[in-house]
Amino acid sequence: MRFRSRPAQLTLPFLLSLATLFGVLLSIVMLSPVAQAQEGPLDKSEPKGIPGEEIIKRFAAKEKQFKEARDQYTFRQDVKVMTLDGDTPDGAYQQVFDVTFDDKGHKIKNVVFAPQPTLQRIQMTQEDFDDIENRLPFVLTSDEIGEYDILYVGQQKQDELNTYVFDIAPKQIVGKKRYFQGRIWVDDHDFQIVETYGKTVPDIRKKKGQENLFPKFTTWREQIDGQYWFPTYTRAEDTLKFSLGDVKIREIIKYTNYRRFGSKSRITYEGQEVKKAEPKPEDQKPPEPPKPQ
Repeated sequence: MRFRSRPAQLTLPFLLSLATLFGVLLSIVMLSPVAQAQEGPLDKSEPKGIPGEEIIKRFAAKEKQFKEARDQYTFRQDVKVMTLDGDTPDGAYQQVFDVTFDDKGHKIKNVVFAPQPTLQRIQMTQEDFDDIENRLPFVLTSDEIGEYDILYVGQQKQDELNTYVFDIAPKQIVGKKRYFQGRIWVDDHDFQIVETYGKTVPDIRKKKGQENLFPKFTTWREQIDGQYWFPTYTRAEDTLKFSLGDVKIREIIKYTNYRRFGSKSRITYEGQEVKKAEPKPEDQKPPEPPKPQ
């Protein structure tokens, strides 16, 4: 987000409608369930029966499968970004969009709800939109693990799940590419990421006071289709330290209505497509004899 140094002039009717909007947004936030898992104590002992390097290898392979599978799903994403005065919203941005496919199978974004933004102290940037769509639902695949330092830190209970915990950070920042830095929790049964906490990096500070800062966030996943763990809820509440002043923000992002697109489906095992077996000759029903005339 970028700092806005010159708020727009507000008319009385606009202020009244703004107050109504803030009341609605605040009630939605207060009633929204928090998806945070109940965490047990962190056990820093080494994993039993499997080395840390093997855990990384397995979850990176599973994440690659998941990323490919998620590209075949439609879903709805509801994004709310608010600036806060204490705990009271004083500016808001919201967009609800469906990720679907056109008649040629190309993924498209269809905006279904987008009220006029009322953010005054910050402005959304292209990096914010890109992070919301692509990096807050963080996926770390076998194609990307070479870009990160990954440190095993222990094991921890997340509700009924047993998880391996890793801290990750980019080895280096290359060009304008953006990365994730923080902590991930990996289910010890499915070897998939079930929770992510951290932020996208780097923050962008240019000459002439141009600043683009990004909040810490947590993303939780749920098992949607009995096989893969999909992001369902992201929450960020952080204070961005701009040179012209601090701005407290809150983000709430919900991912719902996951549905596999089309009738074409593949069954995979360890990354390889499983071909449907041809019927055996003895399993084939013999042709019926012709009926008498």
